[in-house]
Amino acid sequence: MIGLASTEPIKLCPPDLLILYKPPKRSRVKWRRGRPTLIRSKKTARERGSPRTPTTSTEPERLPEPKARIIRKKGRVEESPKRKRVTVSDERHVGVDVSKLWLDFAVLETQEAFRCENSEAGIASVLERLKTIKPTLVVLEASGGYEFEFAAVLSGHRLPVAVVNPRQVRDFAKALGVLAKTDAVDAAVIAKFAAAIKPQISAIPDEETERLDAVVARRRQLIQMLSAEKNRRAMLPSRKSRDPVRNSLDVSIRWLEQQLEEIDEQLSKLIQGSPIWKAREDLLKTAQGIGKVNARTLIADLPELGTLNRREVAALVGLAPFNRDSGALKGTRHIWGGRAAIRSALYMAVVASLRLRASRIRCFYDRLRAAGKPAKVAIVACMRKLLTILNAMARTGRPWNALPQPQND
Repeated sequence: MIGLASTEPIKLCPPDLLILYKPPKRSRVKWRRGRPTLIRSKKTARERGSPRTPTTSTEPERLPEPKARIIRKKGRVEESPKRKRVTVSDERHVGVDVSKLWLDFAVLETQEAFRCENSEAGIASVLERLKTIKPTLVVLEASGGYEFEFAAVLSGHRLPVAVVNPRQVRDFAKALGVLAKTDAVDAAVIAKFAAAIKPQISAIPDEETERLDAVVARRRQLIQMLSAEKNRRAMLPSRKSRDPVRNSLDVSIRWLEQQLEEIDEQLSKLIQGSPIWKAREDLLKTAQGIGKVNARTLIADLPELGTLNRREVAALVGLAPFNRDSGALKGTRHIWGGRAAIRSALYMAVVASLRLRASRIRCFYDRLRAAGKPAKVAIVACMRKLLTILNAMARTGRPWNALPQPQND
């Protein structure tokens, strides 16, 4: 036992460590199976007391939890309520999957899911529930017109609504790894899309603008049907056996031409009835290649004209070429997306302008062709240039002839 005491050389230690160091008592060490063993105390932890906390701890000191205050009121003692921590966000993002018959809803934060009929009665029944939820943003996909009535009702009741491109939501779902596609799943994905992307609130057109859009769209449909019927009439052989089909086509063509005339009269009344639209039509018609039909198409299908810069309006219409580069590959720039109806109107305007030798667009086209650009590339570039000029005209209110003529053109 004595030989166990200390045979090692004494090492010098700092004074503070010498104060904290306590050598074990000899009576607590016994030999068991040839090895020295420290005998544990028979006292309980409560009898021994808590160990002293080290003074050299690097952990920050924790403050005690706030205790409830005791309030004395008129002879009775009450405990004030503790402050509750807000763990659930106050935001509410609602995703809506729109179909012909149903509207499926999903609230991201509360995990609620419900549906209603896509009808006037169904929309009225779900409107009160949406007001109770107080959504931060309601997002729904553009579904070929099935979403318009619901979006208009939400906008009329001051609820924030955004109508987004279905392609963006589908790509977002693929990025999340969601490959299944049902109405409920789509509504949940749209709610997540609303919280992550936060799309801008859509500007719902008023009643007059909606009527103008509908009439312009109907005129476009009549033009397509009339062109199809005339092509079928031209493809018929001259044999007498096809006379019944030929007579039917002639009746259909006359009816479509009559309907087209009525639609044009309705369009004229709508434009003449609005001083703003009338002034915008007169301004756009001063441009070379822009006639009555193209001007009305721009008014109805491109209300953002004059409010965006040249790059934004080109990307909106679909006349901005996008890069396709990767590493050493330098891909060809192509236009993509946008509003096809506006591109069709601009294409016809450029084709009409190219017939004028002294036109601004024709000079620009000849310069591009002389530089080695293909014909289609030059025409698309002319379409973008014409759109840029029309955008500047709508923004400044200056007609075509009053704009500065660039020397390069």
